[in-house]
Amino acid sequence: MNRILQKEHFSEKVFKLVIEAPLIAKSRKAGHFVIVRVGEKGERMPLTIAAADPVKGTITLVVQEVGLSSTRLCELNVGDYITDVVGPLGKATHIENFGTVVCAGGGVGVAPMLPIVQALKAAGNRVITVLAGRTKELIILEKEMRESSDEVIIMTDDGSYGQKGLVTEGVEAVIKREKVDKCFAIGPAVMMKFVCLLTKKYDIPTDVSLNTIMVDGTGMCGACRITVGGKTKFVCVDGPEFDGHQVDFDEMLKRMGAFKDIEREEIHKLDEHPAACEAEQAASGRNAEWREALRKRMKPKERTLIPRVKMNELDPEYRSHSRKEEVNLGLNEEQALTEAKRCLDCANPSCMEGCPVGIDIPGFIKNIERGEFLEAARTLKKTSALPAVCGRVCPQEKQCESKCIHLKMGHEAVAIGYLERFAADYERESGQVLVPEIAAKNGIKVAVVGSGPAGLSFAGDMAKMGYDVTVFEALHEIGGVLKYGIPEFRLPNKIVDVEIDNLSKMGVTFVKDCIIGKTLSVEDLENEGYKGIFVASGAGLPNFMNIPGENSINIMSSNEYLTRVNLMDAASEDADTPVTFGKRVAVIGGGNTAMDSVRTARRLGAEKAMIIYRRSEAEMPARLEEVKHAKEEGVEFLTLHNPIEYIADEKGRVKQVVLQKMELGEPDASGRRSPVPIPGATVTLDIDMAIVSVGVSPNPIVPHSIPGLELGRKGTIAVNEDMQSSIPTIYAGGDIVRGGATVILAMGDGRRAAAAMNRQLQKA
Repeated sequence: MNRILQKEHFSEKVFKLVIEAPLIAKSRKAGHFVIVRVGEKGERMPLTIAAADPVKGTITLVVQEVGLSSTRLCELNVGDYITDVVGPLGKATHIENFGTVVCAGGGVGVAPMLPIVQALKAAGNRVITVLAGRTKELIILEKEMRESSDEVIIMTDDGSYGQKGLVTEGVEAVIKREKVDKCFAIGPAVMMKFVCLLTKKYDIPTDVSLNTIMVDGTGMCGACRITVGGKTKFVCVDGPEFDGHQVDFDEMLKRMGAFKDIEREEIHKLDEHPAACEAEQAASGRNAEWREALRKRMKPKERTLIPRVKMNELDPEYRSHSRKEEVNLGLNEEQALTEAKRCLDCANPSCMEGCPVGIDIPGFIKNIERGEFLEAARTLKKTSALPAVCGRVCPQEKQCESKCIHLKMGHEAVAIGYLERFAADYERESGQVLVPEIAAKNGIKVAVVGSGPAGLSFAGDMAKMGYDVTVFEALHEIGGVLKYGIPEFRLPNKIVDVEIDNLSKMGVTFVKDCIIGKTLSVEDLENEGYKGIFVASGAGLPNFMNIPGENSINIMSSNEYLTRVNLMDAASEDADTPVTFGKRVAVIGGGNTAMDSVRTARRLGAEKAMIIYRRSEAEMPARLEEVKHAKEEGVEFLTLHNPIEYIADEKGRVKQVVLQKMELGEPDASGRRSPVPIPGATVTLDIDMAIVSVGVSPNPIVPHSIPGLELGRKGTIAVNEDMQSSIPTIYAGGDIVRGGATVILAMGDGRRAAAAMNRQLQKA
């Protein structure tokens, strides 16, 4: 029992196994699955049965190497025994004569689709099968599918076989040419999600087969639970097939940690970014000879014992008086090479789960380890338009580095952000800045409103795909918040300018001093031939606390203060723009913008620069590095205090702030403990300047200028998961959608919108 009788190698990581299992073969129906375990300590894996032969007593499984357990199964050979094969489990596929049925199979999902196709054909249906894979080599079971289908459509990402495109394009082509009564979709979760979004638009019933995490497979543990139609279902007993229009795919994706590699690959395919060719994968992927050789040079334990590199920094006393010199000095080559060795080059790199733009983190780090610094930069720029920026200002400790395997072993995370900065800086300083490969121009014009991180990321991706991209910026400088909001001691303007210049070389056009909604309307843009518009106008409307005295002189928002100092260079003697040089400065807030403001005040001569924050330091949203730097530079922290009144002198200038002492209560919606006033406990401080940094709201100019545009409760632009607004040709992302976002989240929005707009425009 459970002996492997045949093994066929479909592609690099996909195998077909024929297994001796007479009882399962006798009972199996289309749609059933088995639980497989390899080794006494092995994990229980659900695998759909691709075929069964009751006479020979065999079942067929198609397995892809994803993690440890599936790799162990694929390493078994003919004659080996599998420890456990349990089944058949789940409900069988409901088969009837629907009429015309489209069956969409992606990747290894083609295998479990085969028995469904066979059963549908036997029931008298007209069956049109759409098979999808990255390349010709990844199209499996084509011969068997053709034998049971009326028509087979092949879709490959690289166009090496059949038609070039995604599975959804093949499905939609069928829907547009003839009436389709039913659809079945099996493949990576993201693929099924987008097939369902497509068929829902055409009101075509769609069933999907789900392969989630399971432990026992019989309904005992509940590990496989998902939400279908607002109700919790167990895949193992209620499925594995469900009405795809009712499945909460987003929730399911979050739970499917074991399949992150597949999902990540599919997400990138759906983003419409060209997949690496097979030769490139062989040269740079984890299984490349040079990567394997690097892993063999040092044992994982030796790598984990290397201490994390310390960033080189300017002296705190010196830098607290230097407004434009960058605090972090970057790594030298020796430091970068040593830090890169700490990366274990994991088979399932969890760090990538924390990156909103999907950077190939192990890929660029291992290039650094082998001394190929320019190749590391090239790897970064495949998915990030602003690597030198992200390496400096993104909160890696809350994103990619927070997922690093080192943390689980009790060590500090690999310094991913430091290495990203190193690679980008090395490329810039070498004078060999790479312009990414650009597709042939397609003659389609798209407009971008705003030149912050979301807009620049969107512009870069659209330019790569051959569009004529024009970015409209309201200010006189390109860069948005990167220029006006972040001080040069954190992000030098020359770094931003290099990234913008690179976009110009890619063909992006920048128009300054143009306010969409005022200078030009969206209708004007449409009349000028723009077929798509991406709104990334940010959240430039500062919030205030609405307390007595808040409109006193020398109380300003952090937006105003930083714009004066950063964009207008008001602190320079030759600048015409004025700025207050406070001596006793209170900055209200605990985020990165508050830290930027208070550290700027110190550099402008404040003798006493204070952070006043209503929660404790542990609840501060600012980066730990920013808090550390602020303290080193002499900033005082007054936590668990909240302003309730400002007192002005006879000229209306602020002279004091009254603070309410607070204590922490229960957590609020953000997960942070809510501050509660302590009755009767106040303190009054002497100040001559206050900077309010308590959040921002979307600037209303653009959204309010577009008739029929649906807005959120707080004035944000309402979008769907593709970043598409209620007006089909208008997409939006960044702060104008989120109300407040990090640079990297805004960039992720831009990439997602670019992929979705490209899909839409290619169909037009």
